[in-house]
Amino acid sequence: MINYEHYTYRVTWSDEDREFVGLCAEFPSLSYLDENRYAALEDAALEGITGLVKDIVIDMEANNESILEPLAEKKYSGKFMVRITPELHRMLAIEAAEQNVSLNRYVSHKLAS
Repeated sequence: MINYEHYTYRVTWSDEDREFVGLCAEFPSLSYLDENRYAALEDAALEGITGLVKDIVIDMEANNESILEPLAEKKYSGKFMVRITPELHRMLAIEAAEQNVSLNRYVSHKLAS
């Protein structure tokens, strides 16, 4: 059974809606708008999206549907491929050489900062 509490949640203010919105990274089509407009009540949006995801997961389990694994529980290899222009590749290779580090280490450092 998937633990719905392990999904990646966030609450942000929606200026367009003039209210807090709760979001879940694993279920990007879901959102929960909270009409309370006070910073102390952001928790309502978090509780709302968490409850919505819980209901969805329960429904998916009942229907034997495939359920996404929470990002926090996934195992990552530390590798991914990205395509860039030859000009950018050359520029990064030069910068890495000037820093006396591998291109991989240089790009990893740039991504982290």
